[in-house]
Amino acid sequence: MTMEEGARSCLLRFRHRLEQDIKPSYLMDHMISDGVINVDEEERIRTQPTRKDQAVALLELLLRKDNRAYISFYNALVKETYDDLANLLYDDLPQISANAHKSSSDGWTPHVQMVLSEGGVPQRPVVFVSRPELLNRVRERLYRLQKEPGWVTVFGMAGSGKSVLAAEAVRHQGIIEECFPGGVHWLSIGQLDKPDLLVKIQSLCFRLEQSLDSQSLHRPPNSLDEAKERLRFLMLRRYPRSLLILDDIWDSTVLKVFDIQCRILLTTRNRSLTDSVSGAKYEVEVASGLDENKGLEILALYTKTNPQGLPEEARSIVRECKGSPLVVSLIGALLKEKPNRWRYYLCQLQQKQFKRIRKSSSYDYDALDQAMAASIEVLPDEHQELYKDLTVLEKDIKIPAKVLSILWDLEPEEVEDILEEFVNKSLLFVDSHNKPYLYYLHDLQLDFLVEQNRTQLEVDLHTKVVRQYQQHYRDDPPTSGDEECLYWIRFLTYHMARANLSQELYSLMFSLDWVSIKAQIMGPAHLINDYVEYGPILDKENSEVRSQFQEFLSLNGHQLEQRPFPDVVQLALSQPPTSEVYRQALLQAQDRASKGKLYVDWLNKSSVESLSRLVIHPHQGSIYSACFSQDGAKIATCGASKTLKVFKSTSGEKLTEIQAHDDEVLCCAFSPDDRLLATCSSDRKVKVWNVERAMLLRVFAEEHEEQVNHCQFTNTRRQLLLATCSNDKFLNVKVWNLNRPSSQNTMFGHFEPVNHCCFSPDDTYVSTSSNDGTVKLFQVSSANEWKTINVSSMFTESDEEVLVKCSTWTADGKRIICAARNAVLVFDVETSDMLLEIRTSRLSMVQYCHACPTSNLLAIAFSNYAVELWDLEANKKMADCSGHLSWVQRVQFSPDGSQLLSCSDDQTVRLWETTKVHTSSAIALKRDSDVLFNDEEIIVSAADNCNRLQVRDGMTGSVLFQSEEMSSRIRCTCMCRQPSVVALGQENGTVQAADRLTASQVLRAVGCRIRRLFTSYRGLVLAVGLSTGSVQVLEVPSGKLLATLLGHTKTVLHCQFSQNGQTLITSSEDTTIRVWSWQSGEGRVLKGHKEQVRCFSLLSHSPARLLSWSFDGTVKVWDVESGEKLQDIEAHRGAILSCHVSPDGCFFATTSADKTAKLWHCESWQCVHTLSGHQDCVRSCRFSWDSRRLATGDDNGEIRLWSVKEGALLKICSRDGKDGMDSLHGGWVTDLHFSSDNSLLVSTGGYIKWWDVEKGKALQTFYPTGSALKKIHVSCDFSTFVTIDNIGILYILQRVV
Repeated sequence: MTMEEGARSCLLRFRHRLEQDIKPSYLMDHMISDGVINVDEEERIRTQPTRKDQAVALLELLLRKDNRAYISFYNALVKETYDDLANLLYDDLPQISANAHKSSSDGWTPHVQMVLSEGGVPQRPVVFVSRPELLNRVRERLYRLQKEPGWVTVFGMAGSGKSVLAAEAVRHQGIIEECFPGGVHWLSIGQLDKPDLLVKIQSLCFRLEQSLDSQSLHRPPNSLDEAKERLRFLMLRRYPRSLLILDDIWDSTVLKVFDIQCRILLTTRNRSLTDSVSGAKYEVEVASGLDENKGLEILALYTKTNPQGLPEEARSIVRECKGSPLVVSLIGALLKEKPNRWRYYLCQLQQKQFKRIRKSSSYDYDALDQAMAASIEVLPDEHQELYKDLTVLEKDIKIPAKVLSILWDLEPEEVEDILEEFVNKSLLFVDSHNKPYLYYLHDLQLDFLVEQNRTQLEVDLHTKVVRQYQQHYRDDPPTSGDEECLYWIRFLTYHMARANLSQELYSLMFSLDWVSIKAQIMGPAHLINDYVEYGPILDKENSEVRSQFQEFLSLNGHQLEQRPFPDVVQLALSQPPTSEVYRQALLQAQDRASKGKLYVDWLNKSSVESLSRLVIHPHQGSIYSACFSQDGAKIATCGASKTLKVFKSTSGEKLTEIQAHDDEVLCCAFSPDDRLLATCSSDRKVKVWNVERAMLLRVFAEEHEEQVNHCQFTNTRRQLLLATCSNDKFLNVKVWNLNRPSSQNTMFGHFEPVNHCCFSPDDTYVSTSSNDGTVKLFQVSSANEWKTINVSSMFTESDEEVLVKCSTWTADGKRIICAARNAVLVFDVETSDMLLEIRTSRLSMVQYCHACPTSNLLAIAFSNYAVELWDLEANKKMADCSGHLSWVQRVQFSPDGSQLLSCSDDQTVRLWETTKVHTSSAIALKRDSDVLFNDEEIIVSAADNCNRLQVRDGMTGSVLFQSEEMSSRIRCTCMCRQPSVVALGQENGTVQAADRLTASQVLRAVGCRIRRLFTSYRGLVLAVGLSTGSVQVLEVPSGKLLATLLGHTKTVLHCQFSQNGQTLITSSEDTTIRVWSWQSGEGRVLKGHKEQVRCFSLLSHSPARLLSWSFDGTVKVWDVESGEKLQDIEAHRGAILSCHVSPDGCFFATTSADKTAKLWHCESWQCVHTLSGHQDCVRSCRFSWDSRRLATGDDNGEIRLWSVKEGALLKICSRDGKDGMDSLHGGWVTDLHFSSDNSLLVSTGGYIKWWDVEKGKALQTFYPTGSALKKIHVSCDFSTFVTIDNIGILYILQRVV
């Protein structure tokens, strides 16, 4: 269709004037958006040498076009404020055709276009991205104006797209026909004075009157009042159902001119403007940012590129634009002109060079900084100064008004009014979902403030923050945990550092009080971050102290995340005696102890080395996999919790948490560029995630039919591939190209589950480790099998199947290392010859191994909780990394080899510095022990991890006696004060006495492992029960063998001397008890139990009666002298787990696996009370010293206190204190002791707790390095406590006074 003749003649008539005035580049943007000219035509016009030549070419093109082109040209003139030129073309606008009302998909018809053109509504921008949710909200508000006049306010910060949104909202046939059949009239306002405003209204009135008959034309109004009345007449009489759109309103006085009872849509940065006018009011807030995909779409449209084809800088540019439609569009328009400047404009954004980001469209301000400054300049002067103070805020941080009340030294109510003003002017945002409200700046606003106030920012503004805080909190820091408190606790160190207040920063961060407060409120990771981030400042004062505080937090972070929150002073008392952390803790503990608080000091801690650098407790449940990012800055973990988490490797701060799979996540791996993370799971799926956005990118769910055990990316960026392996029978190894929906290759060869796969360092091969006992090497390019290494052939000593757990390549790719059973085997890749074998104890299995990428080190993870470092060249163990409390599932070196991480079923990830770990010289002790307290002396006897019998001075840690290594495990020991004699019990049932053999000679002769021991020092006798069933009595410290007692046929479980030391009583797995006159070797056998007798107790000494109990559920009473069984009591349906006799000898208590405890009378032997209520096996019991109370502990960690007289429950301890292991005590309650005044109770389980007996409340908790404490030895005055944990560390704890 050609252009109407009238329209064509109009163009020719005014052609010369149009060529003189128009700027074609601005107009063509709108015409391209309307689809009336294309990009090639635009390019031909742009290539003309001068502006006038371009105008001539544009008009020549228009004359060859149709009516739509004329209408679009007219609309472009209106949009670009060529009002005088638009008026010349108005009379000859083509008439609407018969099908003009035919709607397009979005309701935009030629009729709508004509109505909007006549009303001066801007065309769509050249580049337009829809925001349907916002658009629908505006249209919904406009429909409310259908029946009555009113105001719709669209508000938001500068550049948020308000004007585009307002224009788009009315670009809809339904809105026009149903709500505003009288038309839509657009008026751009901006920051105007009264004369300019009058001109604007005169122009609007002229436009409205021009559309009527010529008799309606009047002279222009001469004043605002006259203009207001003229506009009122036109809008109410001549255009009664029309919409007036006021764009960019700043001032309420301007708005009052339009308070004429008509329908108005306005755009503004100040949401409160309509408070000054009458009528119904509705509002829509324009979100401050586009999402990343919308931003990329805008750039793609400007640069005529597919979004997938944008350069890598594009995503960074969108992020730096903070989602602002204005800024993205400005950058897009600049790139349209200079498509090779992606990197340049990204740098300008990053350096906040807003002045250089200048317009290339009709936006009202020459540069972005002017647009932002305009918003601030309308504030009163005093409020501009207050707004400047917001420069000190961190990005993305929301603060309550009370923080600013302190900063500005104003009443909270006054501050709230000021903030409301900022919010109303879109200078600040409010999160009204929180109570109290939280306020925050858009990133662009903050960037602008920082740039404007750069010279003043560093010192003055941050110093003001710190000084105002110090003034307000001069007595005590905030600890309430509310939003105000959270802000100060989190950011006080930041403000001090930025203000260069070094002394204040030292005082704060070298304070245990601050550590306690911040750790409780924010968690330990934020604190560790502070010591890392501000380390250079702190080290100027004292690098050693900074290191001590950082190490304390790194190694105790998993404890500081527990709830209830632990006592930081008690934790700090476990630090080395030379540490500033310990010094402060001891002073505080002494002060608090003087006021009745209980603290214990670990006396022998200097003998224990801590080798790990950081401990993280990321998941509830086992951790199956942990890995470093390629830059070493992040750690990813996954496990039984079905989640994937990412942490900072320096502090353990959580960066990302993803609900990754429907079942356990078995492995995670970073891509070579760290942008992606792969996970695989028992749910048979493989997933690939974007790390930064925590977004799922790909799911491979179809091909593996069984659980997927392992996944790994290629090592180099040359070609990104992902290898996975599974429990499938045949198709169990696959290689994936992430750009394909299905696997690129499947490796055939294994017919049993494949546990592990990994690429060679150069990505030429992928190695696979299988339950079929082999490691296979496949060529990545062809998927062909290159060779097979038969690992199972190296294990000839047994017919059991060999499962190869994993394989790892040395850095040069020439050797491959495999883990199977209890061994690690090193093979030459070319020849398949075995070069080296590292074997461990038959009791421990190798779970995983990893070769260091930068050295000859190999890390090995074991099922016995250990991690070892080996030098492959020297075939020598270089380090023990002890600390895990359960199976270690995975180890991995950092890419630079400086760190090692390990993850375990104990729910922790540990980081180790490879240069600082070494083979520990500390000896691990077994938990079966005995202790003698004598005045200031503490003597401890126990077996060590080398199965040697040790007797130690508990106060100094020095070894008083040590036997040679035994061949039979030491199981029990007891000590008594008799002249220098020791007894040993063995499994072979014999008893031996000697006074000339040395201990080493005797123990070599016995040829058995020691199972239990008891020592005498300076007149002590030690009895040792062995797994062979024999018992030996030794003199200490000479080690002279005094007797060998043979008789038991199985392991000796318990031994005890009588009060006078002449009699030794032993019990055994052989179900018998034996009473020995150990010096003569004579003995009596007490038979009757049907299962092992784990323990017994002497009821009375005269006559000598003995109480024994067993897993057979019975309690038996014996006459020690005659061996006669006096009573046989069927006590419980389940195994009896503990028994205790009351100090007054009137009662004894039994506890059982049947979840009950029972009280028995020692004369009638009848059950007095059955104590029910425990929900798990009742593991331990103890009477108070006055025999009035009984404490019982169960396997769920719960402790109950009972009245002995009534059998009534008095208290339940620790009901509300479950820890991460879902226990109230970190495990079973294994031992209980009352203080001599019966006011305190100590208990052992996963850790040690002290209780107030009357209140049933915990007074203190001591967290050992290990766990699973078996028993605790307590001095008579309840001041010293001795125990050994499951990794062999001895604890001598003394109450702080």
